[in-house]
Amino acid sequence: MTIDKPPIPPETQAKWQRVVDLVAELTDVPAALIMATVDLDHRVKVSNTAENNPYYPGRKYRLNEKLYCFGVFENDGELVVEDAQCDPRWQNNEDMEHAMSFYIGYPIKWPDGEVYGTICVLDTRRNNRALMFRKGLQEFCRVVEGDLALLLEVAQRKQAQAELRETVRAREDTIRRRTKALEEANTALRVLIDNVEASRHESEQQIVQQIKGMVLPYVAKLRHLDAGRELQSAYLMMIEDNLKNITSALSSKLAQTLERLTPAETEIMQLIMMGRTTKEIAATLGRGTSTIDFHRNNIRQKLGLSRRENLRQHLIALSSAE
Repeated sequence: MTIDKPPIPPETQAKWQRVVDLVAELTDVPAALIMATVDLDHRVKVSNTAENNPYYPGRKYRLNEKLYCFGVFENDGELVVEDAQCDPRWQNNEDMEHAMSFYIGYPIKWPDGEVYGTICVLDTRRNNRALMFRKGLQEFCRVVEGDLALLLEVAQRKQAQAELRETVRAREDTIRRRTKALEEANTALRVLIDNVEASRHESEQQIVQQIKGMVLPYVAKLRHLDAGRELQSAYLMMIEDNLKNITSALSSKLAQTLERLTPAETEIMQLIMMGRTTKEIAATLGRGTSTIDFHRNNIRQKLGLSRRENLRQHLIALSSAE
């Protein structure tokens, strides 16, 4: 997780102010500073409070080789200049305009090693007290770096919390979308179930109608029949066959054919399917053979059959077709 370096809050800056004031007091220097560096921008972040201190917070410098702090970064560590007037490297540095010929400085870094700036002391003379306090100045540098580490950790936690909230929000959105999809699917399922129920009810009604039209008439006839056993047997066989056709899932074409026939033609058609001849049908129904032939011809015409096609085989094929 990458994160921008956080700004220095006022309370931390106030703590650093106490640090540089204490360092200046302990080392007896006119200037104790914490410098902040961003690219070539080098400025005073915190400066000790003293009348003879020429460095004020916010004062800017352009980082270059004539600045003591540049030497700190170049060394990536301690820089000690006891007398710049005796050192050709620092004779013309910018701090000499304030006669600051003495310098001790250390780099301040973020936890990832990126440079924040420097902590340093400056004086117009060689300062033995400051030289003896070098380890102490290093410890104050560690204090400042500890503050930077804490600020960065707080910023990282805030960012992690923000990312966690965003993740939770995204998951909540996903849950809402999936819940909505499930609700829509449930609605569609309920509609499908309702349609199935309606279709089932319609099928039941069709079965009832078929029973009433194809079975019950023969039952009624059997109740009032005074004829012989042969006719009763024929009607019973019709009832049995019709019940098979009604309960069969393969009788839809035959049912469509029945809708085009008259009751008399339906009766004759079913006897034909049972294998009865014209004479047998006439005897069963108590009608003349010419009447049976007339109805047979009507059935053929309604089915579109020629004289050469076998009527019984065609009817059986219809009862077996889906």
